[in-house]
Amino acid sequence: MTIRVVTRPILYIILIAFSLFFLMPVYLMFITSLKPLDQITLAQMWELPKAIDFTSYHLAFTKLAPNFMNSLYLVFPATILSAFLGALNGYVLSKWKFKGADWLFTAVLFGMFIPYQSILIPLIQFLREIGLYNTIPGLVLVHVVYGIPITTLMFRNFYASVPTEMIESAQIDGAGFFTIFRYIMLPLSITGFVVVGIWQFTNIWNEFLFAVTITTSDQQPVMVALQNLSGSQIVQWNVQMAGAILAALPTLLVYIFLGKFFVKGLLAGSVKG
Repeated sequence: MTIRVVTRPILYIILIAFSLFFLMPVYLMFITSLKPLDQITLAQMWELPKAIDFTSYHLAFTKLAPNFMNSLYLVFPATILSAFLGALNGYVLSKWKFKGADWLFTAVLFGMFIPYQSILIPLIQFLREIGLYNTIPGLVLVHVVYGIPITTLMFRNFYASVPTEMIESAQIDGAGFFTIFRYIMLPLSITGFVVVGIWQFTNIWNEFLFAVTITTSDQQPVMVALQNLSGSQIVQWNVQMAGAILAALPTLLVYIFLGKFFVKGLLAGSVKG
């Protein structure tokens, strides 16, 4: 008992130290974003700003606003479509067993391990052929297709915990494939959709490679525009840091308001293998 009483404060101290170490870059970003450019030096980078200045946020928001909207136009349809298709696939592969289902599932999962860089050239050529290169719909298509393997895996594992007897009872009552999916599986999938939605939202919002290669100029998402804030000769670090905070804000808000549901969904087996 004495050892436990002594050990717990030490454990808390270690955890607090690790937390502070992890938050150091966030602290630097935040205080740098509030400083005028003449106060940003290596010697003063840890010091608090002498006066709070939100000019950098105004400049960053002005430059990033159009691209911020591009990211919103991208992330919501891509997340919803990939989650819905993953739910359908997971439903089929977990409750409608057929010959070759396991092989098909393995083939779908193989898509998770294909490096982005290896398919960029044929992907761009394909998008040019169908007229979706340098468009938000083209980027949505890419993220939906690349998101299907992971969303299928998540929903397949999630639906595996649903009793098969429920499906069989619905079939006896005359319910078909889509009826069962709509009235039985979907109502049971709320936590699964929350987990998949947060996962996809975060990955799509933060993705850079597809965004920088498939879109140009006014079609680029916010992460590409953020890189362009650095300038060519003088780097305005306060504007750069303010832009980084603004760009990270949506995913931060998602985890603040839905984080407990994300953890609950994980514990419920959504991504349990």
